Amino acid sequence: MRTTVTLDDDVVRELKARAKQTDKSFKQVLNDSLRLAFSSSRASIRKMKPFRVRPHSSALRPGIDFEKLNQLVDQLEVEERLVGAGVRPARQGARRVR
Repeated sequence: MRTTVTLDDDVVRELKARAKQTDKSFKQVLNDSLRLAFSSSRASIRKMKPFRVRPHSSALRPGIDFEKLNQLVDQLEVEERLVGAGVRPARQGARRVR
């Protein structure tokens, strides 16, 4: 298959040097290098142990929505910036008493 690939200059230099050392074509050195890289990455993936999640007890009660906690943190950060800018933030859900 014929395709166009842009290689970094240092990669081209290395491939050309290996082609000259081994008396192989640039194309053959490139294909051999890619095959070697693919086979070694497959081998290392096979050696990896499966990832397992281990549950642990937490201070948070079941049913806490973590997305709501992120929203709370975001809101507190905005309020902190407003206070730093001299603006008094309005509290959501707070009632005004007259």
